Amino acid sequence: MLDRLSFPQPWLSLILFTIWQFLSEGVSGASVVMGLILAWLIPQITQGFWPERPAFMKAWRMPVYLIVVLWDIVIASFSVAKLILSPRKPNPFFVCYPLQLDHPLAISILASTISLTPGTVSADISDDNKTLLIHALDADDDQQVIDAIHKRYEKPLMEMFQ
Repeated sequence: MLDRLSFPQPWLSLILFTIWQFLSEGVSGASVVMGLILAWLIPQITQGFWPERPAFMKAWRMPVYLIVVLWDIVIASFSVAKLILSPRKPNPFFVCYPLQLDHPLAISILASTISLTPGTVSADISDDNKTLLIHALDADDDQQVIDAIHKRYEKPLMEMFQ
C-alpha cells in the first residue's frame, strides 16, 4: 500500500513540482496542492516507461553541466546570428562522433544537448550506440567539433554516469 503512495521518480517529481510552481501565477495553497498531485501522478502513470532508475553517480555535477550548456547556447546563438548576417558562406558538414558513453540516458542527454546548441544537430545514432551523426552548420574540421563536444559535454556526462 505505501509503495503505491511513494514517488517512483523523486527527481522527476521535484522537477515537475518546480516547473508547475513557475507556470502558475504565484505560489498559493491551490498551486502547491496541484503541483504535488501532478508530481505524484505523472511519474505513476509513466512508471512503465522507466525500466530502471537513472544511474546518476554524481548528480551534484548536473547544475554545473546545465550552466555550461546554457552559456554555450547563448554564445552559439550570437555566433550563428553573426554568421547568418555576414556575407561569408557557412561551411556545413556531417561529423561521425565516436561515443564513449554507454548509458542510454547519458547518450540521450548528450544528443539533446548537441541539438539544443545552435549550429549543431544530432542527426542519427548507430545501431550499436557507438557513433553519433552530427550536422555542424559551420566549422573548420571534424576533429575540432569532436574535441569540443567531448571536452564540454561528453566528459562531464561520463563523470556523472560512471
